[in-house]
Amino acid sequence: MSKEQQPTDNNQQEQPEFNQAEQAEVEQAAENAGAGDSEQTIAKLQEALAKAEATVNEQRDSVLRAKAEMENARRRAEAEVEKARKFALERFAGELLPVADNLERAIQLADPDNESLKPMIEGVDITLKSFVSTVEKFGLKVIDPQGEPFNPELHQAMSMQENAELSPNTVMAVMQKGYEINGRLLRPAMVMVSRAPEGGVDIEA
Repeated sequence: MSKEQQPTDNNQQEQPEFNQAEQAEVEQAAENAGAGDSEQTIAKLQEALAKAEATVNEQRDSVLRAKAEMENARRRAEAEVEKARKFALERFAGELLPVADNLERAIQLADPDNESLKPMIEGVDITLKSFVSTVEKFGLKVIDPQGEPFNPELHQAMSMQENAELSPNTVMAVMQKGYEINGRLLRPAMVMVSRAPEGGVDIEA
């Protein structure tokens, strides 16, 4: 081998070593760049996930609010329907009260000793009882406080009379029966109230 060829061979051997080092640097730079891209990608994914979770939570809250509003609306509607039904029933029952009053007056004014009137009196009495029984099925209740303590929430005192045999504020007589429907006063009972002989009585007590 000549001296001129030997340097050439050395150059050929050193050249691959230089390329490998350079290639390693390039690969390292590529790896670093790839790692940076991966971190950036993960950051973007985490940000997108956070936004998605926020959207889901917001939509869940919206659904819960809508559900609550629907439930409240349903309850309000049911309450309005029930109120309308009770109001209509109260008006209807109020219109029927004079019928019961007239039947009671007919029985009170009829002569029970008159044999010819007995069948009619019995028929009116049966009709009145049937009427009361029917309206009671719809929540109507008769207020007949004969002998009971006076109650200003249910009774209306038309007069007072001294009576030594009864305690003060006792209902002596019922001039007109009262009625309540579904726990609400429809008409107070008109009554006469007893009072002590020596003084008056506070009917508001």
